[in-house]
Amino acid sequence: MDIKVLEEKKNPLLQRREVKFSVSHNLGTPSREEIKAKIAAYLNSKPELVIVDHMRSDFGRRETKGYAKIYETEEHMKKTETEHIVQRNAKKEPKKEGEEEKK
Repeated sequence: MDIKVLEEKKNPLLQRREVKFSVSHNLGTPSREEIKAKIAAYLNSKPELVIVDHMRSDFGRRETKGYAKIYETEEHMKKTETEHIVQRNAKKEPKKEGEEEKK
């Protein structure tokens, strides 16, 4: 899985960097966790401060394009982003057997 940053923009007002990226992959579309780890490593940041906003894959292509935001601190991230977006990008813990999903 290779990642390319297509465009990077600093947003000092919201204390974050905004990144448009492209990922080439051999198998299915990579998960948000994999993308976050790659972007964090590429841009020298912590994965907890990366929010993957969206990812799009065209049918039949082994390429995914997306948009991510890298915050300076976790406090700024929680203040700016809506709660469901933060939860969507949070690290998933494995479900225990017999446990129901929260809705």
